[in-house]
Order: sequence, then structure tokens, then C-alpha cells
Amino acid sequence: MEFLAPVIAIIVGLYLISSIKILAEYERGVIFRLGRLMSMAKGPGVILVFGPIDRMVRVSLRQEALEVPPQDIITRDNVTLKVNAVIFLRVIDPNKAVVEVSNYVYQTSQFAQTTLRSVLGEVELDELLSHREKLNLRIQTILDQHTAPWGVKVVNVEVKQVDLPESMLRAMAKQAEAEREKRSKIIHAEGEFSAAQRLADAAQVLATQPITLQLRYLQTLTEIGVEKNTTIVFPLPIELMTSFTKILEMYAGRDKAPHS
Repeated sequence: MEFLAPVIAIIVGLYLISSIKILAEYERGVIFRLGRLMSMAKGPGVILVFGPIDRMVRVSLRQEALEVPPQDIITRDNVTLKVNAVIFLRVIDPNKAVVEVSNYVYQTSQFAQTTLRSVLGEVELDELLSHREKLNLRIQTILDQHTAPWGVKVVNVEVKQVDLPESMLRAMAKQAEAEREKRSKIIHAEGEFSAAQRLADAAQVLATQPITLQLRYLQTLTEIGVEKNTTIVFPLPIELMTSFTKILEMYAGRDKAPHS
């Protein structure tokens, strides 16, 4: 009997030592005592888990990144493409994350895949490419409503990559090229219109002061003379050509007149 007491003390000491658990700052321990959930999760730091009466499940409170595999999407305008996304989530209630769902990461992944297909299937391709932030927020809201009963918070959702078919890429490239050509022609037409307006204004000014036209001729000759060439430009007034034309027409009329 005198040897039994030390043995019992050693066994109790080893049992107490084995019951000591250390949880990191980002961990919580969900304790089940005789199969029933304890009211509060324990940790961080040193806690006691008296097995086999108690059973502990470790839960991490750190934010996790969950990648959604590529999904085949058919948009509202019947464009087939592949879309993948990444989801950022974290556990805010460890007890619910253990009791309410068997594997919250797998469940969230499945919900994310179905939600991604349903939400992106309701929009057109242009909206998917240009309003991605709005779609990310919508997907996050839907997922957060599903995961809230599990004690899981969906922090953010980002549509990561959109894979378009080659035919659609070529069509989009042609559309972009046509749009740029359209803008170029509009800008060129606007420039021609502005130039025509300026020329009309200049013509009005020259009409009021005829001497300015001669000064413009001289300025043009000066500009040409700066360049080292042998070209000689002689300004011929349009009125002079008109007078010659009238004289020629008058003589032509006399020649055609019948002789008496």
C-alpha cells in the first residue's frame, strides 16, 4: 500500500499534465463535455481539457482565402465564358462554426460556386466587364446571408479572372478598332467644320478691306521665299481672270453671229 500512493500521484500528475493545452492568440477551443457543448469557447493561452470527459476542437479565427474553381457561365446575352473568384472569410463564432456545419470551408465553397453562376448569369458581358465591383458586392452579400448562421463572415469577394473565347476576343478587338476609327473621323470632321468657319470669317474680313488680300499675297511670297527653292509664284487676281473670260465669251458670240 505504501507504494500505491506514489503511483497514484504520478498517474494524476501525468493526467493533469496531459490535460494542459496551449492555444495561440488566433485560436479558440470549442469544448464538448460528455458530448454537450460548453457555453463559451476557451482560449487563447493555457486551458485544461480533461479527457476523455472533454473533447476539444481547435478553430482558427484568422482570415482565410478560398479560391473558387473556374465556373462555366452563360451570360444574359448568351456569351459562354469561364469565371473564377477568390473569397476572403473568417470565423466570428467558433461554437456555431463547429456545431452548425460539418465543414464551413467546403460549404462556403459550394455556395460560392452556385452563387457565382446564378449572379453572373443574370448580367450581360459588358456589365460583367465594366461593373465588376458592383457584382462582387452582390455576391458577397448573398454569401454572407448564407454563412451568417454558421458564425462565418464573408469579408470580401473578388472575381479573379474572366476567360473569353477567341471569337469573342476578336469581335471585341474589331469593335474597339471601329470605335477608335469613329472617334477619329468625328474629330477630323469637327476640325474641318471649325476650319471652314474660320475661313468664312476671314473671307468676310477680307471683303471689307480689299488691301488685306494683297498683304496676304505678299506674306505668302515671303513664306515661300524663306525656303531655298526656285519656284516663282505670281498672284493673279480672280477679277482679272473673270474679265478675260467675259471678253472671250463676247468675241466668241460675235464669231457665231450670222453675216448679213
